[in-house]
Amino acid sequence: MGSGKSTHGKRLAQMMDLKFVDLDRYVEEYQQQTVAQIFSHWGEEKFRELETVCLQQILKEEEQAVISLGGGTICFNNNLALVKQHGLLVYLELPATALFERLSKNTQKRPLIKNHSGEQLKIFIEEKLASRKNEYASAHLTINGLSLSTRQLYNSISEYSQKNNLL
Repeated sequence: MGSGKSTHGKRLAQMMDLKFVDLDRYVEEYQQQTVAQIFSHWGEEKFRELETVCLQQILKEEEQAVISLGGGTICFNNNLALVKQHGLLVYLELPATALFERLSKNTQKRPLIKNHSGEQLKIFIEEKLASRKNEYASAHLTINGLSLSTRQLYNSISEYSQKNNLL
């Protein structure tokens, strides 16, 4: 959350001439409710179920695409293995302080942090990063997200793909 996945994802898809899919937007269209409404009415568990169903559908429908996953997607329902089986998983890594700066500007659109602010938000971000550390470390490629340009992201992915014969 707040790492730039959607922003970079859209630009990367354009650079690579691929379709871009934002998983959260896909879930919203599928459920005809915003992520915030799903969390409010059904809770996180239901959202994670919908997220997995939608992820499976996207992976079945799209042979090649840039998919922006939610920050917790790979932490639930065997989604980590599913994503890694179907494509290249890239983690845009940012320190908690940078995420705090980005996320503290607008917490209301994000259900997991809408009731947090100040020090409470900092602690929440640190705890989420710590609890997701193993899943994030399982990404094929980890890229420092500070001052990252989409061109740098594209170059890193291309280099990784060439080294690992994925082209």
